[in-house]
Amino acid sequence: MFLLLPEKFVSCLTYAGFDLMSIANNHSGDFNYQGRRRTAALLDSVGIKWAGTTDKPYTLFEKDGVKYGFAAFSPNWETPQITNIQAAKNTVKLLDSLCDIVIVSFHGGAEGSKFEHVTRNSELFYGENRGNVYQFSHAVIDAGADVVFGHGPHVTRAIELYKNKFIIYSLGNFCTYGKFNLSGPNGYAPIVSLKTDSKGDFISGKIYPIIQIGEGGAKLDSLNRVIKRLQTLTQTDFPESPLKILDNGDILKK
Repeated sequence: MFLLLPEKFVSCLTYAGFDLMSIANNHSGDFNYQGRRRTAALLDSVGIKWAGTTDKPYTLFEKDGVKYGFAAFSPNWETPQITNIQAAKNTVKLLDSLCDIVIVSFHGGAEGSKFEHVTRNSELFYGENRGNVYQFSHAVIDAGADVVFGHGPHVTRAIELYKNKFIIYSLGNFCTYGKFNLSGPNGYAPIVSLKTDSKGDFISGKIYPIIQIGEGGAKLDSLNRVIKRLQTLTQTDFPESPLKILDNGDILKK
């Protein structure tokens, strides 16, 4: 997630319960260094941890006696690069030596309803290399990451379990601001709740289906459309997956 809103909206983030954010994405530099510094200052002012710039690629925090490391990557200016997999692995290895659980966020992949699927190849969009999100996700888990959250395509993508670690390749459009296409799958998004053991191995998960209509704004979707979409995408892109997504949104091992 990134902050590209009127400054007063930072109070909405705390009200909604956000305590951790990535600012590694293709819009975090829209207002140059000044905008990025102001975003960081606002998040700091309300106690939201963040990462995703070249001078702050990761952050550390502790909750309920568990030490967490969080690192964020994108293919964009002044962010830790999703295309530099060796550097990403080095960051994750460092966090793994310092923390109990390592969370990785990436902004990558092509955008729009034509790009719902994980290709397992590098993805180009508007002439920009948006990374090979499959290779990246597996590499950071090999280096010690426990959970990988993807975003960027503006549509939801499949989930995968790799070495018993959870990956979702895109969380879609959750709560937009301004002019976005929210038709069809562009308007669906999951909130994902996870349970892992002390080593970060997946135990179970839960999908809470969100939909946006018209000018946006997140609402629970009584028709569970993103759950159904994730069932299809995961079965298509990762038929070998040991995960099963139930109609009520529960994510279990088969």
